[in-house]
Amino acid sequence: MGCACGTTKGTSVKGCQNNGTCGTGGCNKMNVFDWLSDMDQPASEKFNIVEIRFKNGRKDFFRNEDNLELYAGDPVIVEVPNGHHLGHVSLQGELVRLQMQKKNIPLDDEIKKIYRKANTRDLEKLEEVKKRELPTLYRTREIIKEKNLQMKLSDIEFQADNTKATFYYSAEDRVDFRELIKVLASEFKIRVEMRQINLRQEAGRIGGIGVCGRELCCSTWLTDFKNVTTGAARYQNLSLNPTKLSGQCGRLKCCLNYELETYMEALQHIPKVEEPLLTLQGEAVLQKTDIFRKIMWFGYKDENTWYPVSTQRVNQILELNKLGKKPATLEVDQEVAKEPIAALNSDLVNMDNKFKNKNKKKKKKPNRHGRNPQGSGDNRNAQPPRS
Repeated sequence: MGCACGTTKGTSVKGCQNNGTCGTGGCNKMNVFDWLSDMDQPASEKFNIVEIRFKNGRKDFFRNEDNLELYAGDPVIVEVPNGHHLGHVSLQGELVRLQMQKKNIPLDDEIKKIYRKANTRDLEKLEEVKKRELPTLYRTREIIKEKNLQMKLSDIEFQADNTKATFYYSAEDRVDFRELIKVLASEFKIRVEMRQINLRQEAGRIGGIGVCGRELCCSTWLTDFKNVTTGAARYQNLSLNPTKLSGQCGRLKCCLNYELETYMEALQHIPKVEEPLLTLQGEAVLQKTDIFRKIMWFGYKDENTWYPVSTQRVNQILELNKLGKKPATLEVDQEVAKEPIAALNSDLVNMDNKFKNKNKKKKKKPNRHGRNPQGSGDNRNAQPPRS
């Protein structure tokens, strides 16, 4: 269903201007798509329990005893203990039955009923009641500070009939707020209900934008908060930095569990390296593992260079180390003898050696009479021999 808040008329935003909590059913917190809405069912077999949404995504189930014709987003007046409240229809039909089974809610007489559809007067009265929430929140925080109570007040929800208010708070230890309830009841003239929530629920009620750029999962669709441990970060080779792993609630991010099963399956094919790999070049220590590419990076103790090694090769080296053998390097088992590389311009060198040998052979020897050959300077005036 489309949201009227996103359309513009001129230069102003059209719609409720509440950024996610309007009554159109398209941008609500914890909004649900009814994929069975187009299927016709007999009126006698139609499930008569409806899921109603209240402030900040809080939901409850109510019985439609009068068979009112309701649609998603319709405001209705429902029965609550000692009064009535106004909510909006979020889901109906067979999907409500599945939601009740999921949350283990019994189908008994304790389920309250829907009185009627809300009219304009009911909506105006609800808006007047909502104006009391913010001043009451600030004043209550001052009272908590004066009483020196170790609790954090996060939200207040007034009932539509203006007779009761629910105070949502979080605390690490047990808090004795009996005196606080008396002060609040006498000052605001209402019935007070204190409801403790955990930090994840608090973040879901307040809302916000995560580091991924999207709205928080706990405020849009996530309802069941599973336990998140640092082991999930270790399996995914994430840095154990609390500032990066923590969400806005101050706890580990719920999204650490989303891909954990995929990583666990991929890690079954990754060898466990608990000690350095022994090679003739030295001890290679595991530095990093690329789980999905199945590449493990090793580095020698005296070097800053990392060498990528496949998981198959790592298994081979581990088997050799168990047998007491050491491969030459991380890549090969034995060093191959290298042939001497021919000198540069070897043909020219050979030619020079050839001519050197020829010059040595052609060197002239002296005359057997002990005279120098003709033309030398010392025998230039010598007389020819007599006949």
